[in-house]
Amino acid sequence: MNLDSTKKKQMSMRVVIYLFGMVLLALGITLNTQAGLGASAIVSVPYTISQGTGMNFANLTLIAYCVLVVAQFFIKGKNRRWIDALQVVVSIVFTRFMALFQYVIGYESGVFINDLVVLLLGILFTGIGAAMTVDMNLIPNPGDGIVSSLAERFNRELGFCKNCFDAFCVVCSLAIGLAFGNPLMGIGLGTVLSMLGVGRVIYFFNKAAKAHLQQFTMI
Repeated sequence: MNLDSTKKKQMSMRVVIYLFGMVLLALGITLNTQAGLGASAIVSVPYTISQGTGMNFANLTLIAYCVLVVAQFFIKGKNRRWIDALQVVVSIVFTRFMALFQYVIGYESGVFINDLVVLLLGILFTGIGAAMTVDMNLIPNPGDGIVSSLAERFNRELGFCKNCFDAFCVVCSLAIGLAFGNPLMGIGLGTVLSMLGVGRVIYFFNKAAKAHLQQFTMI
């Protein structure tokens, strides 16, 4: 096998792993919201609007992600890259997976122990999916992209910026919920557990599998 064929095969494997991670991430976020215990912070704003208006959650998430992509261009300033606009394409594909899972799963929350199991599965899939997409070093989803942009712009640690951005999303969700008459409309136990749990899942997944995945795809 010549060098070009090897590189093409490695890139193909990276794309496959990236897409599989995207599917897991979409499934995780969908399960997180269907548990009825509050959305994860990054999608809490569109989820709250969806709860208050009855509009489709996946479509609202697409709009929110497009706003995040535009924001990145302002935050990065002269360091902006037009390739970052491809995050819009990623967002379209990602939110269509979310819409599909919403339709197929159709879980009805109401029994706490069942809701908690669904939530924990959502956190697990979200963490693994996020780790797989980021580890392939392709196009980040807008949630990761905006955090990376903030870290680069203000020269702060990535985890710190992630915590700050999550807190900002939660505050916005509380304000939007309040406008609809219930500040906790999109925020709850699931939001807190997601903020704590997804990062831990990413950490342990990367510790166990990142080196193997990157060696397999020669990153």
